[in-house]
Amino acid sequence: MAMPMPPSRRLDFSEVPVVDVGPLLSGDEARFPAVVEAIGRACGDVGFMYVKNHGVPAAATAAVAAASARFFSLPPEEKMAVRIENSGQFRGFMPLRYKGQGIEGKNLQEGFVIGHERPLGGHELNGPNQWPAPVPELRLAMTALFDAWEGLSRALLPGFAVALGLPRDHFAKEFTDPTLVMKLNHYPPQDAPPDAEIIGVRSHTDYGAFTILWQDDNGGLEIRNKSGEWVVVPPIPDTYVINIGDMMQVWSNGRFSSTAHRVINRSGNERYSIPMFVQPNYETMIEPLVDKENGSFTGYVSGDAQLADHRRIWPSWKLAG
Repeated sequence: MAMPMPPSRRLDFSEVPVVDVGPLLSGDEARFPAVVEAIGRACGDVGFMYVKNHGVPAAATAAVAAASARFFSLPPEEKMAVRIENSGQFRGFMPLRYKGQGIEGKNLQEGFVIGHERPLGGHELNGPNQWPAPVPELRLAMTALFDAWEGLSRALLPGFAVALGLPRDHFAKEFTDPTLVMKLNHYPPQDAPPDAEIIGVRSHTDYGAFTILWQDDNGGLEIRNKSGEWVVVPPIPDTYVINIGDMMQVWSNGRFSSTAHRVINRSGNERYSIPMFVQPNYETMIEPLVDKENGSFTGYVSGDAQLADHRRIWPSWKLAG
């Protein structure tokens, strides 16, 4: 069943702000209000922000980046051994897909997806990950960064809640058993895209609550403002990019914006990135939490939206059972 897609606000901005989230991790109450104000302003005015002092060691990200490059350099048959079609839980390798290749999609990107390492059962998104045997270090590195980013995602929740005028712990109950997705991305160089549809990633919004992103030094991420201009989001050392997704836009009843973005790798080099898509518990209801007398968002269940989006992204994927 197709899920309702909330409309994106058209925002006027020319750059993405940098927010120091250290006080959220350290418990610095004196600086907490200033951080909340900065988060609220960034989410409302842009829908994107860089975060610094996020508490994740640079070595943890570097280890995943190195293992990622090694994985994507494997021969096609070794990557296809862990292709996503082998998994009933949307985990594994996603090969390049673009016009003329004979398979669905146009994004000039290949990926590798993991989630929580869980046995089958409970709900439809539970299950084990697939791991490539030729790159044994990938499992250890990705698992360590996955755990660190899950901790960072929990630290950010009070900032989002208070910025919306909600109790600090409001979102905690919705993320007791979150359905997180971490993805490795590889983008071949693309100096002159043949058309606006065949690029690294076409214009889109993220369907979850929010996304944590590491990008390498090559750049390529762009976001669109209300004038239709594509604003570059360049890499900044020792920061991550955080962007609001459709679920948080609905929860905020449009106060926070799920902003359209895309990737074009014009660097002339191989580009790598690592996003984590942060979604709440499978059964969480996504509906406005503020200004309930206004707005036209339609409520839906988090897990239903995730399954619908997985099937849209990769139509050949079949759910186990």
